[in-house]
Amino acid sequence: MTLATLYQVLLVGGVVLLASIAAARVAHRVGLPALLLFLGVGVLLGEDGLGLPFDDMRLAQALGTAALAVILVEGGLTTQWSNVRRLLLPAGVMATVGVTVSVLALATGARLLLGLDWHLALLLGAIVASTDAAAVFAVLRSLPLPRRVTGLLEAESGFNDAPAIILVLVFSTAAAELPAPGRVVADVVYQLAVGAGVGLLIGWLGSVALRRIALPASGLYPLAAVGFGITAFAAAGAAQASGIIAAYLSALVLGNSTLPHRAATRSFAEGAGWLAQIGLFVMLGLLVTPSELPKAVLPAIGAGLVLLLVARPLSVVLCLTPFRVPWREQTFISWAGLRGAVPIVLATFPIVAGVPGARDLLNIVFVLVVAFTLLQGPTLPAAARLLGMTRTDNLREVQVETAPLDVLDADLLTLTIPPRSKLHGVTVFELRLPPPAVVSLIVRDGVPLVPRPDTVLHAGDELLLIATVHTRAAAEQRLRAVGRRGKLARWFGEDGHPESEP
Repeated sequence: MTLATLYQVLLVGGVVLLASIAAARVAHRVGLPALLLFLGVGVLLGEDGLGLPFDDMRLAQALGTAALAVILVEGGLTTQWSNVRRLLLPAGVMATVGVTVSVLALATGARLLLGLDWHLALLLGAIVASTDAAAVFAVLRSLPLPRRVTGLLEAESGFNDAPAIILVLVFSTAAAELPAPGRVVADVVYQLAVGAGVGLLIGWLGSVALRRIALPASGLYPLAAVGFGITAFAAAGAAQASGIIAAYLSALVLGNSTLPHRAATRSFAEGAGWLAQIGLFVMLGLLVTPSELPKAVLPAIGAGLVLLLVARPLSVVLCLTPFRVPWREQTFISWAGLRGAVPIVLATFPIVAGVPGARDLLNIVFVLVVAFTLLQGPTLPAAARLLGMTRTDNLREVQVETAPLDVLDADLLTLTIPPRSKLHGVTVFELRLPPPAVVSLIVRDGVPLVPRPDTVLHAGDELLLIATVHTRAAAEQRLRAVGRRGKLARWFGEDGHPESEP
């Protein structure tokens, strides 16, 4: 490569990156998932657009898998353990049993409606069975939902990629005949168990190392944290286990350890995750040929309807009913099963393996993801309101790069007091937050106020609170308790526990 060619490549790459960032801003303003516009940028650059050729499925598979690892590392580093620890069992059941139910239900529908043979039908089911971590993390964290719902969907999307990838690999390599069920189960159990073990071990080693080793520059800590996640991914893959589950679990351990420069680490991981998403979706947009997509529209809509209305609801009901999850939450979780980059990446696996008809599967999957993301993504806020899931008293974390907060290992939180909350009329002193948690600022009608102990809170006030890692959970519980029962919440037996949310 000459220097002039390098300049051209960097120029095109920089313009595509900036265009994708602008597309993310536009998508946020109009309520669309950004992944659709990233895919659109790739299609625009492709053979039927500006004419940039890209049809290397092996390279796309390798780069796509690596990008998924980065996305899951970012998801693990930014997921709060307190939100998911009580949900590991139901999330694990949905990620394994739920994926299996979805695969079988969709494969049956594809066999009956589309006339696919069982091999391609099972491949299609495995490819689109898992929810997409990038889409779930991006969309759900902006909605004021109950913590158990958000935590369950995040944990499921972090865990279920691994079983889906294993099933796709098994079905892709079995070109002549389908493997025996016993072999599939044994393969899934081995990959998940070893991958989880590797991820937890490397995450623990990373947390110990980063606490005890003083690095010469603060910018090295975020690099090291992401590096441990990528190491876990590669180590598990080298052991023929699931690198995806290893990457997510190692990052989950690191993200919930008391590490130096946590805010900088999260910001760096978020930037790396966005870069991976942009590169991944633009590359996947380059893979498809738009002129081949019209004939895939009807099969994609048929398969998507089976997935949305039959396979996903059936898997949610079977997996969550034993855990006594309310029907409203089951309905929302069913509708919030977003698909994104993962199915399109997985659709390259059978093409690389030489499975007949696999190219048609790629087109079907691409149209399915685009069409049903357009349907589900923008309607999630309305679905949450319709089902009574929206909560206006949720604390939202504000990411800031401030040295004193980092030194204190503290978080900056914001809370808007809803109209009928019993926080209305309570003084700051009567909140009795656990020290050193403190209300640092009140924004009332757009005017900032520095609170005193006798300052009375009003509905509509936005509170800015500072809480250390060790007092954050207790402060949140106290605010929930007062919001439900007033300043005498303890006398009424209200502890503010999130599991007792109305």
